[in-house]
Amino acid sequence: MKAFLKSIFSFWGIISLILIVRWALFEPFVIPSGSMIPSLLVHDHILVHKYVFGLRIPFTQDWITDITLPERGDVVVFKKPGESPSYFMIKRVIGLPGDEVTMHEDGRLIVNGEPLEVKPINYNTITSASLPNSYYPADSLDLQLDPKSVDFYETSSGQGSYLTMLKKDLDHGGFEAIIPEGHLFVMGDNRDNSMDSRFWGPLPIEHLVGKAGWVWLSCQKTIGAFDRLCHPNFLRWSRFFHKIQ
Repeated sequence: MKAFLKSIFSFWGIISLILIVRWALFEPFVIPSGSMIPSLLVHDHILVHKYVFGLRIPFTQDWITDITLPERGDVVVFKKPGESPSYFMIKRVIGLPGDEVTMHEDGRLIVNGEPLEVKPINYNTITSASLPNSYYPADSLDLQLDPKSVDFYETSSGQGSYLTMLKKDLDHGGFEAIIPEGHLFVMGDNRDNSMDSRFWGPLPIEHLVGKAGWVWLSCQKTIGAFDRLCHPNFLRWSRFFHKIQ
């Protein structure tokens, strides 16, 4: 009987530990779409740091601690406003509360009157060791389009830099907004293929889940209908265990 009870307590102890880790520390997330290409690719498996912005009561929108604002340039996972509690998205923070964000038709982004610093990058040089996301030479399957149809940029924001892309010869649409208190302005790095704050408005900070930390697994194809199960013949080995910029 003692052995049986010990096994029961051990089992529930392990389950409790897993739940605590997922609640307070880390949670896995799989990139479902191409909105963050070329920084994050479809079927990238990442770890989300949940403690970075504070802790919430499990299964609620209520926070135990004060919310710590992300920095401009952080990649964040969040619950999209107006969707079911299980609907998660991932985007990059462009504007903080009180910021004025403007996007010109040519794709230039201006925050508080200062243009984001961008440097055109040739696709053939994306694998250069000097670039932040250079650990994997993304091909047309990863990008979901012909690389010749887009322009790539190294964009500086916040504490670092990252890669973005814009379709060639396209009006990227003008946009201007002042971010209200308690909200963030988020966008995808794949500027012309991202449903973000330009379309559904500023993100309430209480919807934050965590900060994207590391790619720990990645593949070009999955097994059948199991979109979370990577095909062993199509692993992107070079993306394993890299910090997300």
